[in-house]
Amino acid sequence: MKKIGVRKKKLKIIDNINGSIMHAIKKSDFEYKSFGEVYFSNINYKSIKAWKRHTYMTMNLVVPIGFVKFVFFNQELGEFKEYSIGPDNYYLLNVDPLIWFGFQGLNKGSNLVMNFANIEHDPNEVERKSFSDLIYNW
Repeated sequence: MKKIGVRKKKLKIIDNINGSIMHAIKKSDFEYKSFGEVYFSNINYKSIKAWKRHTYMTMNLVVPIGFVKFVFFNQELGEFKEYSIGPDNYYLLNVDPLIWFGFQGLNKGSNLVMNFANIEHDPNEVERKSFSDLIYNW
């Protein structure tokens, strides 16, 4: 049976009296393919950014601040998969190319998404659909 193309990995948070240390990804991790760039996306409370997919980029998504719901759609399988992550549910989401995705800010404060990508951003390798093209009950 084919999988949706998203893997979830529990991450380590090391408590420290002066502030926690939050792991994300290491070169020795299975999820590490190569380094292209790291970028951050802020998403406001209840806002939704959807839908896009990368044709070559493998994403490694972490939410160090706030709480964010990610929705992934594998067009080939016709299946949605949802994950909500943040410091209290601290995971890495490793996302294969060709998976449609969107995300929503769930925290009333800041919601920060980090993507450790295997390639640099290239506007020619991103495909987009309008919000209404994929019907999902957010």
